[in-house]
Amino acid sequence: MIFGKKDHLIGLDIGSQSIKAAVISETTKGSSLERFGVAEIAPGLIEDGAIKDAEQVADTIRQLFKNYNFKGTNVAISVGGYSVIVKKINVQTMPEEQLQDTISFEAEQYIPFDISDVNLDFQILGENENNPNQMNVLLVAAKKEMVNDYVNLAQMAGLNPSIIDVDAFALQNIYEITCSPVEDENLALIDIGASKTSLNILKGTNSVFMRDVSLGCGQINQKIVSLVDCSTEEAEQIKYGNQTDKITSGDLSDIISSVVSDWCTEIRRALDFFYSTYPDDQIQKIILSGGGGNIKEFKQLLSVETSAEVATINPFEGLYVDTNRFDVEFLKRIAPQASISMGLATRKVDDK
Repeated sequence: MIFGKKDHLIGLDIGSQSIKAAVISETTKGSSLERFGVAEIAPGLIEDGAIKDAEQVADTIRQLFKNYNFKGTNVAISVGGYSVIVKKINVQTMPEEQLQDTISFEAEQYIPFDISDVNLDFQILGENENNPNQMNVLLVAAKKEMVNDYVNLAQMAGLNPSIIDVDAFALQNIYEITCSPVEDENLALIDIGASKTSLNILKGTNSVFMRDVSLGCGQINQKIVSLVDCSTEEAEQIKYGNQTDKITSGDLSDIISSVVSDWCTEIRRALDFFYSTYPDDQIQKIILSGGGGNIKEFKQLLSVETSAEVATINPFEGLYVDTNRFDVEFLKRIAPQASISMGLATRKVDDK
């Protein structure tokens, strides 16, 4: 993948706890990490993907770009959660131009929202395995209101949102670049964010099943807050082993065990639903990203629950990283949370 100076985009991942930005460039040393930065945002500014205070979030984005010296204004951003529907459907075989004209009609039966309230996109995957007169199509629908909110937010921060992607696809992009997918291997990409977890099951490089569930690392913070009566910011520090005078290691371990057990139960349910549709397609590997990707106990329990190998993604793997410019230990710690911004940074201005 070649990144020119004019057509590369800044990958901007706007989460409910932090905002991450990344730039990948092509140099004589190959694909290189040119910029990466992260900024925390105050609790409550973004909740379940909904922007509650656009001006404060935009100010955080502007400060992030200033602090890390990001140049340019063209960005790729992404959306996710229950306002986005991604579904594999079967339609009568037809040219792409014809499907473009009829996609609204085709999509109506699959979308639980008023079709006039969503932006639609699709990708033709190929001939249907069971019916040569039909083709498989990946349908994407996103609520216009949410897309407009994120576009307006980026513009408020002085940026030009050139591409609006889906969180799960951005993650898939960086996985394909750093992990070299094996053809026909069944693999699950699971991103555990602050308030939502997204599951994307791949066969090789084809997405065959997606699901979002409302659980995430914020649950750990909430339980810490209720136990020790502290702020959400303090709970975040306690979760990562700081301020240990406020909570015993036993209590913290109990909280984490309880939450990750709930995560594993919900993920197991989603996988069982997948197996009901694809009974012969056993998941061989799970790749974690997001804040939950760093929790050792979660990885161990999930491996036992799913009988699959569980690993955490490193989106910086395979890239040249100048150790004089970047704190390698910091990148190692932040790697799971950086994945979506890095996936967005692989996009170019003229991408579909």
